[in-house]
Amino acid sequence: MAKAVQRVPLYTQIRDYVFKQISDKVWKPGDRLPSENEFAEQFNVSRITVKNALAQLIEDNLIYRIQGKGSFVSRDLAGEPKLYQEGEPSLREEKQLVAYLMPRLGNTFTAHLLSGIESELTKLNYRLLFCKTDDSQETEKEVLREVIQLGVKGIIVFPVDGESYSEEILRLTLNEFPLVVVDRYLRGIETNCVCSDNVDGAHKATAHLIENGHNRIGFISTPYQGTTSIEDRLVGYEKALAEHQIPVEHRLRLHHFDGERINVVLKDGVADPEIKAEIQAFLRQNADMTAVFAINAAVGLTVIEAAREIGIQVPDQLSIVFFDNYELSALSSVPPTCISQEEELMGREAARLLASIIDNPKQERRKIITPNKLIVRKSVAPVGSPV
Repeated sequence: MAKAVQRVPLYTQIRDYVFKQISDKVWKPGDRLPSENEFAEQFNVSRITVKNALAQLIEDNLIYRIQGKGSFVSRDLAGEPKLYQEGEPSLREEKQLVAYLMPRLGNTFTAHLLSGIESELTKLNYRLLFCKTDDSQETEKEVLREVIQLGVKGIIVFPVDGESYSEEILRLTLNEFPLVVVDRYLRGIETNCVCSDNVDGAHKATAHLIENGHNRIGFISTPYQGTTSIEDRLVGYEKALAEHQIPVEHRLRLHHFDGERINVVLKDGVADPEIKAEIQAFLRQNADMTAVFAINAAVGLTVIEAAREIGIQVPDQLSIVFFDNYELSALSSVPPTCISQEEELMGREAARLLASIIDNPKQERRKIITPNKLIVRKSVAPVGSPV
């Protein structure tokens, strides 16, 4: 009987091609490799496949990456034994490959979350394929399908905000594929997830404002329908108000900003002009509002900038608390009081949970809630503080 022909994975073909170019001295130490897009076009594959090939070459110290510039040859292979047999996995591929999908990597929350996931997976002898979904549910769906085709053993996903759940996440959950959702959960659907105690964090933030005499407290966020982390923060905010017999006033809510646009402030240090103008109009319309609970650092920093530009002083005229301990918070013009989510802990818990599910896919689904803490700085003042 004829021997079956083994299909060589596409990412292995790219890896072998790069290795041959280096070993044949076509590419020398310090030379820049083609871009991911150029490789994708040359081999007629997705960028995810290219990323996987390059990730293995980086692990084997054949190439290195410089952020924003590309990939470069690390060393001369002359006289070294052949690292790969064509089409065969490297020794390092004994590590199982898992994927992590996240909407963006433009702030310290997502960076610390990734750091926790990566460090724990390394300890557990897994290789990580990191994929960005650019705040697009369509991209998220495509990337999930691609990483499954690559043969990953499990997936950690930070879902894109949206009013509906991703069909691919639901399908994988129902098919009992090893998958962990981070930062939120699928309401009404049993799934493995790791998230911060959003209700408790929002309750702490709002209670801190109330303890400083505030009873007209605004709630400013990105759209919350379908995003359980934001929905739970709204629950915590309203719970704190109810405990102190403060009525919920819907006029003090603003919650329809585009998540990607508002995150620009964390990357560029300057808020989106249109969003800032809308917040300024909201502040003017609610001049009796003395405090704001903002859903995250991007929203909170935009509120501080918007208020300052129209002559509202923080914290003397407007107190602000927000979620996430932004890296440069303590150095800002008004060091903000915030809720720290312990993102690295969340990442490590997600990695451990995924490894456990890969070992035993039939185990009961688990929801892990990680603690958070209030960090008091200078953005909250008692009502009636002198201006």
